[in-house]
Amino acid sequence: MIEINSSSGNRAEMTTAIGLAIMQWQDATQAYDEAVGVKLGLNMAERHCIGLLHGGPQSAGAIAAATGLTPAAVTALIDRLEARGLLTRTRSLEDRRKVVIEATEATRDLSARYYGTIAREGEKVIASFSDTELATISRFVNAALDLQRDQLARLKAESSDIPGR
Repeated sequence: MIEINSSSGNRAEMTTAIGLAIMQWQDATQAYDEAVGVKLGLNMAERHCIGLLHGGPQSAGAIAAATGLTPAAVTALIDRLEARGLLTRTRSLEDRRKVVIEATEATRDLSARYYGTIAREGEKVIASFSDTELATISRFVNAALDLQRDQLARLKAESSDIPGR
């Protein structure tokens, strides 16, 4: 493993290589997700919704906010996925006006089939790093995630570059 610090002679080269590797990782992840979507007949918004539910039950409003879809589009998306047995919707026990959307056992099975190996092998990769290295990786990933989210918010706040829009 190459140790890098501010005095490293190959810092610019390593920084470029890391940037390229991240772009390739993003592309590979997107290609895999798209291939799973094709295999399962799921579009990007449907995959995004199911991914959100992996973290636990969500409200339709939370799904709309995360996907950028209108409430009507989220309702149609939920209808489609519920009809396929990939999610359920129930009334909240705390507030009967709210609907709770949850993944089904079928969704968890599909997730395990298509993403279980990646998760297990990823755990092995993570286990190969020391606690100090993991702390550095975590700091980098979280800083990069914050940067990406900030840039997305900035982009969404800008007006369109396309004339007439």
